[in-house]
Amino acid sequence: MAGQGRGGRRAVRRAAGLILAAALLVSGCAAPEASDTTMRDIQRTLDGRASAVLGHDESSYLDALDPRAPALRATERREFQNLADVPLRSWEYRLSDVKRQGRRAVAEAELRYRIDGYDTAPVTASRTLELAEREGRWFITADHASERGGQQLWQQGDVQVVRGRRSLVLAVGQDVKRLRALAANADRAVPAVSDAWPSPWAGRVVILVPASLDAMGRLMGAPAAGYRGIAALTTGETGEAGAAPADRVIVNPEAYGVLGAFGQGIVLTHEAAHVATRAYTSAATPMWLSEGFADWVAYRGTGRSAGQTAPELERAVMRGDVPAALPSDEDFAFDGDGDKLARAYEGGWLACELIAARWGEKKLASFYRAVGGGKHRSAAVEKAMSDVLGTTREDFTVRWRDYLRERLNG
Repeated sequence: MAGQGRGGRRAVRRAAGLILAAALLVSGCAAPEASDTTMRDIQRTLDGRASAVLGHDESSYLDALDPRAPALRATERREFQNLADVPLRSWEYRLSDVKRQGRRAVAEAELRYRIDGYDTAPVTASRTLELAEREGRWFITADHASERGGQQLWQQGDVQVVRGRRSLVLAVGQDVKRLRALAANADRAVPAVSDAWPSPWAGRVVILVPASLDAMGRLMGAPAAGYRGIAALTTGETGEAGAAPADRVIVNPEAYGVLGAFGQGIVLTHEAAHVATRAYTSAATPMWLSEGFADWVAYRGTGRSAGQTAPELERAVMRGDVPAALPSDEDFAFDGDGDKLARAYEGGWLACELIAARWGEKKLASFYRAVGGGKHRSAAVEKAMSDVLGTTREDFTVRWRDYLRERLNG
């Protein structure tokens, strides 16, 4: 009976939410002029808030918040102070939708900001804001990530800032000495990437280090368990080839911390390669190519044998279990099967090594760019294999399988 009671209350709340949503939609349709005015007035509130962030004006920042919401004001004051040392170049809000009911409104907005000296394009984060109108002004009563969105680093604590020659490390709750070592590793990774990737890129990286694995999950807006064995990853938007959105390398302090110096260097070089190639990584780029190329760059020139670099795939090949096809995107899923994931990365690395060895390193880079410039996955790969490598997918797969046997059979 208790369970039924809870379900009943949830049903009532859902029904009330549907009624409210319908009322807001009707209000927006019935009074478009009022809606336009509301959007303009709310945008004015957000513009003032953005100016306060860039001007380090705490009083004006808090002035955008509902004076009747002391808990919100206390939280936002902490976040504003946490952000104080981050070198911002720009900060703005772009409204996409406003639903109003009386003196209340819910607004969907995109926060766009850039780090000075590092971002050539803004990082974007979708926000849902709740507002109340008082005495002709709109005040924010709540500000949270939109559905499936993650936290921002400054919402997790005071942001530490460590500058390298080619890197900027932003962290929460970390030992400064370790952050300096991480920045030094990143500084070494950047020229190694530039030496392997001939296309222009920013030549610098921004690295985020949350306080823990759980905090990393909150940054990503996903369960932390999915990142437990991942030392670092790179976030960024893929789109049309040639664009260069802002990227962030996010380090899992727990997994990264247990690696030795060699492993840490490999991880940061791999992630820096993702940053460098982002402008030519699109929906047409298969993961075997994007991850394989990043690993190829990271291991390039290290002197490691194929067996040392691809131990899981070596074991499979030694027992006669040679993969029939290049790794699929699904093979790269963090689904708990670590061996399968390792073989996917190793197979992608060896595919890129094959291209570099058979056709040359410049051809490998050209192939990457050509695939990223395509519209559809299968057609893009087929066309690039024909135009750049003079082969077909079927022929390349045969060559790749033979290459696995050659490199991994001892």
